[in-house]
Amino acid sequence: MFDRMNLQVLANHARAAAENMGYTLQRTAHSAFVKETEDFTVMLINRKGETFAVPMDLGATWYAGLTFDRAINMIDDYKPGDVAFTNDAYSCHVATHTPDTVLWKPVFYEGEIIAWTGGHIHNTDMGGAVPASLSRALTEIHQEGIRFPPMKIVNEGVYDEQILKIMTTNVRKPDLNVGDIKALVGALNTGERKILAMVEKFGKEAFLEGVEALLDHSESQARDILRAMPDGTWTFVDYTDEDSVEANPCRLKLTLTIRGDEAILDFTGSDPQLGSSLNVPSGGDPRHSILLVGIYYVLYTLNPKILLNTGMLRPFTCIAPKGSVLNPVSPAAVGMRSLTCARLRSVLFGGFNQALPDCLPAAPAGNNCIVNVMTTDERNGRTIIAAVNPVVGGGGGMPYRDGTNGSGADAGYLKNTPIEITETETPIEFIKYGLARDSGGPGRWRGGLATEMAFKVFAPDSRITARNRDRSRFRPWGTLGGRAAGLSDMGLNPGTPDYRHLGNIDTAVLQPGDVLDIRSAGGGGRGNPMEREVWRVAQDVTRGYVSAEAAEREYGVVIRDGAVDDEATAKLRASAPVPSEHFHYGDERTSYEAQWTPAAYDLLIETLAGLPIHWRFFAKTEIFRRMKGRAGVEGVAEALAEVRARFVEMPLPRRDTPEAAV
Repeated sequence: MFDRMNLQVLANHARAAAENMGYTLQRTAHSAFVKETEDFTVMLINRKGETFAVPMDLGATWYAGLTFDRAINMIDDYKPGDVAFTNDAYSCHVATHTPDTVLWKPVFYEGEIIAWTGGHIHNTDMGGAVPASLSRALTEIHQEGIRFPPMKIVNEGVYDEQILKIMTTNVRKPDLNVGDIKALVGALNTGERKILAMVEKFGKEAFLEGVEALLDHSESQARDILRAMPDGTWTFVDYTDEDSVEANPCRLKLTLTIRGDEAILDFTGSDPQLGSSLNVPSGGDPRHSILLVGIYYVLYTLNPKILLNTGMLRPFTCIAPKGSVLNPVSPAAVGMRSLTCARLRSVLFGGFNQALPDCLPAAPAGNNCIVNVMTTDERNGRTIIAAVNPVVGGGGGMPYRDGTNGSGADAGYLKNTPIEITETETPIEFIKYGLARDSGGPGRWRGGLATEMAFKVFAPDSRITARNRDRSRFRPWGTLGGRAAGLSDMGLNPGTPDYRHLGNIDTAVLQPGDVLDIRSAGGGGRGNPMEREVWRVAQDVTRGYVSAEAAEREYGVVIRDGAVDDEATAKLRASAPVPSEHFHYGDERTSYEAQWTPAAYDLLIETLAGLPIHWRFFAKTEIFRRMKGRAGVEGVAEALAEVRARFVEMPLPRRDTPEAAV
């Protein structure tokens, strides 16, 4: 048996092994998006396919609880030296969009598989309709690039050249794809050596026992956290800006129930699967890692010593009705699932914020924009496709400090690529890259500032994708008196007569000399802004984080000629109303929900859930089209009656199927 000390020793060995894998991948990868931005994962996996160790210092934080069992079982007859892979979001739900290529390798000891090593890389491009393969405008997964169901890519140490040839024929930058895949295989080999070293150190049976103990200990830690929370049920709703070219918001709804050491996360009431690519392919797995990413943040915030592995998810059960945005059916597009996942994290934070208001922050930006450029290098005539830099928003105000500037909970793991490297490898010129003033939500603890970036292109018909852009309509919320943060935005040629507002689109074609300007959202504020220390506000003004006008308007701090006017400040603060609401969403959402009341939306979802899956998004769009000048339950009922009169072929709602349940 492993006592606590020896278990921690094994945990340290496992984490170190995973980090060695990560550094192997990072240092040998070919694309900037893997080697610089670090959009990859690596993990150690037990015999059953459960992740038991991940790095803490590099790579994405999305998949600490990922399970590989379904993928593993789709391949027969593993041999030493084999490596399997997939990038198909629907075949086993281990890959969650087409650019994510997931690999796993069996680790043999004395002729028996005792563990697996695994991980994913985000390929720069997998073919499909747009460069980088991702756009919210795509409507089916077939447009998002070539897909491979689970199969072996390496057979007993030898690459399958036929598979590589098929891949390289269908993608725009084949050298980057193959180089990154081979780097990940090298990382899996590193993990294999580290696992075998642990087996030699601890012994085979002790290692196998210890791995299970790591999972059990993480489960125990998670249950301890839940037991310390009050029992109860809380509801929270948030929106992505739009679900299609119709610009209708996509609603995510959570009903969180905590009972003892277990929690149910019921997403019934969320929108049906969309006609855009914002769908999240969970396969209905009640503990799918992609649904529970926000749980990692909550648990780690409450106990930074928790072991990050599949065990931590055992106390949680997700309910995501089939045919909904969080459990779509093929061939729904899923390429932009990370945008919806960012909003899903905010929804989870909002639910748990009500259960533990003293412990959790305001909303992060919910906007982790990844910018890709496809252009021609005028120096050599070559076509270049590259990820430029993540434009990540601020973190929400914390219980005891301000939110992180320019790097919130949405994608804090994504590293900035130095401008010098980007300009060397990609023929663009940066005009600015920094923090946006007045973008953080006002609060006793200010929300983190947004990031803003602008760059110039030099070649005709340079194509830009700026995926995961959101929060251009609904602000990140503030809490406990804190106010909502600034919105995101994107435009072309700012400050010129040729300026063009691009709104929330994620693709654009630029011509020589054009400048693309992008700003993320900020983080929400926490606590009454009038209680923020005057010296902190003055310091924010000096640093350029807050303008003098915003300091007076939002914080009641009057600054004249660079100095605080104490008398005017005291008078202004004394007359300010005391906020009473738990959440502050901003005028945009308040206005929207005056029309789309909770009861109205419940009627909409109840109606849609009773329709066949292929009718739901169509019916939603048609109802939204008819809501102008209408509001509430009566408005939805009237719009629905018009839709039924126009489309007499629409089936009557059914209540007798599991996916129709509301």
